[in-house]
Amino acid sequence: MGTRDIFRNISPLDHRYSLSEKDVFDALVPWLSEEGILDACVRAEIALIKAHLKIRKEANPDNINITITPEEVYAEEEKTHHNIRALVNILKKKVPPEIAPLVHLGATSVDILDTALAWRMKRCCMKAVLPWLRELEILLCDFTEREAETPQVGRTHGQHAVPVTVGFAMAEYVSRLGKSILEIERLSALLKGKLSGAVGAYNATSMLVSDPRELERLYLAELGLEPSEHSTQLVEPEYLLRLILEYNTAFGIIANLADDLRNLQRTEIAELHESFSPDQVGSSTMPQKRNPWNSEHVKSLWKTFMPRVITFYMDQISEHQRDLSNSASQRFIADYVTGFCLAISRMSQIMESLAADKEKCLLNLHSGGGISGGILAEPAYILLAESGVSDAHEIIRKITIEAEKNGLSFSDALAAEKDIQKHIGEQLIKLGYGAGGSPAEAARDFFSKPENYRGLAVQKAQELAAKYRKLMLEKA
Repeated sequence: MGTRDIFRNISPLDHRYSLSEKDVFDALVPWLSEEGILDACVRAEIALIKAHLKIRKEANPDNINITITPEEVYAEEEKTHHNIRALVNILKKKVPPEIAPLVHLGATSVDILDTALAWRMKRCCMKAVLPWLRELEILLCDFTEREAETPQVGRTHGQHAVPVTVGFAMAEYVSRLGKSILEIERLSALLKGKLSGAVGAYNATSMLVSDPRELERLYLAELGLEPSEHSTQLVEPEYLLRLILEYNTAFGIIANLADDLRNLQRTEIAELHESFSPDQVGSSTMPQKRNPWNSEHVKSLWKTFMPRVITFYMDQISEHQRDLSNSASQRFIADYVTGFCLAISRMSQIMESLAADKEKCLLNLHSGGGISGGILAEPAYILLAESGVSDAHEIIRKITIEAEKNGLSFSDALAAEKDIQKHIGEQLIKLGYGAGGSPAEAARDFFSKPENYRGLAVQKAQELAAKYRKLMLEKA
């Protein structure tokens, strides 16, 4: 079988990404490539031979080293028009003659295919997906801790809200992705295999051994798997589906982070910056451009692969004990996992060099969405209400309108309302602000420094970063 120039391949996964993300591509090949699929099926067939030998209490060779290439199987399949029968024919010729009759004995194709798929997906998750996710999570923790105290304006509905910190904003993703990583680990451990025959009732293996389920258990134990509780010709699809759905959950979290990072790099915001190499070009016509292209790339990968989960939902449906309606669609799980891993890798690259512009963060915070200090309207209303004023919210709302109308800072507009400022200042003194000064001085000091109104933002950022770093390192 001839090889194809990679630039004659159709899928961008096999040329653009295999070159630009070579480490990711190479790490996934053992589990997701056609070569990897064949290797897993060979492992499953050998595991079945060993299970037969164990249950018969015959000599069990620890190492049955067989090399079969995809080219051999594809050539044989031209004759058989059946991929597993082609593999079995070749395998029978390569194992020692005394154990050749045990090859595929009692198994149907899907006893091998579904078991091999579970083995591949579990190993891929353990060896590639989870390590990359943990690496990304630790990078998020590092950034969160580093910027835990960096003031930033909070945003809701695209508008300035109340102050937070850059680290607090990132801690959202530390928490969301961290929980998803733990769930991915749990679900990957639950993947199942089978050796229950053409309809799942152990018809064939009942002709061979007195306890078909023990043969199944021995077979799957060779591959580090357990039997599906109830299988037809297929393993129950929900085991793998739930893992893919959690992948999709993590994918969405990463895409949400990418969207936030992209927005925070807008020219008019400019609070964060991705790295930009000296030779990098942002536009073919505008030499000054430094586009947040990495974040946009992550979002684009999510848009490409997220909808494919609908197809995996559809693979739940099979007529009676089996049909072939998932034979093509299931092959594209490899594409989905690859796209997910490419997004993880790209987001890790972003996080390794992501920087916060502390001066711009503070400038945006003080701008107050057009009213300098206006984002402190909330504590003004809370403090005024606490002093006993029942319509405090409406009073403060009108002050913000006057401030904007007259081009005043919120602090100056509040100072013009002496009685209101006095009530608020007295409450601030009770809370420990402006010690030794007058209520007016306490109010003016507090409302001129919005960065001090940040609640538990710093504490939450530090706590979550420490928690999930510890969890990721324990699991590594």
